Amino acid sequence: MNKKDKSFETERLLIKPTTEIDASLIYELLNTPKWIEYIGDRNVHSVDDAKDYIQQKMLPQLEKLGYSNYTVIRKLDGEKVGTCGLYDRKGLEGIDIGFAFLPQFEKQGYAFESVNKLLEVAIHDFKIKQISAITIKTNMASQKLLTKIGMTFKKHIRIPNDEEELMLYTL
Repeated sequence: MNKKDKSFETERLLIKPTTEIDASLIYELLNTPKWIEYIGDRNVHSVDDAKDYIQQKMLPQLEKLGYSNYTVIRKLDGEKVGTCGLYDRKGLEGIDIGFAFLPQFEKQGYAFESVNKLLEVAIHDFKIKQISAITIKTNMASQKLLTKIGMTFKKHIRIPNDEEELMLYTL
């Protein structure tokens, strides 16, 4: 198995690279009110749009770097609960760690569990030297989680193609 096919496990979760078979999850997730408010509208208005989004935005980085977006699956019942990932973003030093979960699976520790595992994998398996995270000022839940995994707020920044001022966290 090569790096880009690598999946990871926690006590309750399976974390596997997102592919076209996850299009319905991506469609649902990218259209939740919190995604649109905190991350932005990605113009994904159908499952087919979600497949295109995965092919154009997620898979190229997975092919190039061996890591990208991961689908988080609950082991108990195979339910897809959200995503987390390691993103090579323009205008950001290091690799961005990010996460988003469907509303019905929030506040159950899945984000912490998956992001904490991904952070460990980023450092030990992928040998990433600099890990960052970005969020907006109003996303208190993300700020709290980033602090909980050991990241600290560094400064306010702007990245290309995003007019909103973001909060930069680093490890």
